Amino acid sequence: DTEGLLRIKEENQKHYRRAQRHQEKKEKIQRHNRKLGELVEKKSHELRTQYEHLANLRRAHILELTSVIFPMEEVKTSMRDPADVSSESDNAMTSSTVSKLAEARRTTYLSGRWVCDDHNGDTSISITGPWIILPNNGDYSAYYSWVEEKKTTQGPDMEHNNPAHTISAALCYATQLVNTLSLILDVNLPKKLCNRQVKTQQGNHEFCGENLSRHRFTRAVKKLNANILHLCFSQHVNLDLLHPLHTLRNLMYLVSPDTENLGR
Repeated sequence: DTEGLLRIKEENQKHYRRAQRHQEKKEKIQRHNRKLGELVEKKSHELRTQYEHLANLRRAHILELTSVIFPMEEVKTSMRDPADVSSESDNAMTSSTVSKLAEARRTTYLSGRWVCDDHNGDTSISITGPWIILPNNGDYSAYYSWVEEKKTTQGPDMEHNNPAHTISAALCYATQLVNTLSLILDVNLPKKLCNRQVKTQQGNHEFCGENLSRHRFTRAVKKLNANILHLCFSQHVNLDLLHPLHTLRNLMYLVSPDTENLGR
């Protein structure tokens, strides 16, 4: 029994010494983890600072881009509404008829459904200049009408008076701006949309070509609107301000100086 007791005491001493070594190793690992934690926290703070600096640089580049090269603003159309003229010439027109005409002017039939135009059709959004504008409500039917009319009508084309050319130019500039914004913000766009006039198997790319079919034109517009919304989502633009059909207005909200997260 005495020999067994001594043997057990020796084993306990060995375990005690091993436990001390393990405790020292544990404390050493804890000190190392604390140092690593402090280092990670310091690096994280530096990374956040760099992100903020990068966001400010991106924001400055975007504001310069949209103020110098791609300025956008809301413009009032000077065209007088024919319904107003007819109502003035017809003294017998009742107030109910006038109200019905006003309600009809505030709605647009797009893609199989009626869309309410809050701005009553009196405003457009310009890009790169007041002469290149898009309808505020996203109604690009003037382009379809011009393509159909050009197919059936023989004779000179009054290009300088053609609203379809203005729509095509504005959409092309908007595509170029969106592609540039995606590079500055380092955001991959969900839809591939080219703004250059290059030859492919399908012909000229997107809005730069002429005589685009209604299907190709509508498809390109949908891709552009999807890319704009994707950029707006990435920069946390207020969703209540966005509308899937308002191409340039969504862009204006995206690049507005009031967008707090622009450049994130």
